[in-house]
Amino acid sequence: MGSLTITPIYAAIFALILVGLSSYVIKMRYKHRVSLGDGGNKELLKAIRAHGNFIEYVPMSLILLAMLELRGESGAVLHAFGGALLVGRIMHAPGLNFKGTTKLRQIGMVLTFAVLIGLALRTISLAF
Repeated sequence: MGSLTITPIYAAIFALILVGLSSYVIKMRYKHRVSLGDGGNKELLKAIRAHGNFIEYVPMSLILLAMLELRGESGAVLHAFGGALLVGRIMHAPGLNFKGTTKLRQIGMVLTFAVLIGLALRTISLAF
């Protein structure tokens, strides 16, 4: 069993992205004068969902990445998963928030799902 040296890098990067997404929600709340919920504003709703979607997928991915790292998975594999997740998440948020970027959102989710499935299958395979 190893120690965690790669997963913390991705966790820190994702923490910074989370702060960015949270700040964007705050900015939209201020702009539209809505303190709770979305106030029926589509722009605010999109910001809230980009933040929520990030929170829904990144934690489980990091948990699985850490499990693999603790099981001794190679750095190349860990970086491949972490890097793909990072690209997917970076593509998703603008794809949800800005017009003309729907394709980014779709590619971002495909990458996110691929990483989650890959991490899950690899974790299961190492459990036996």
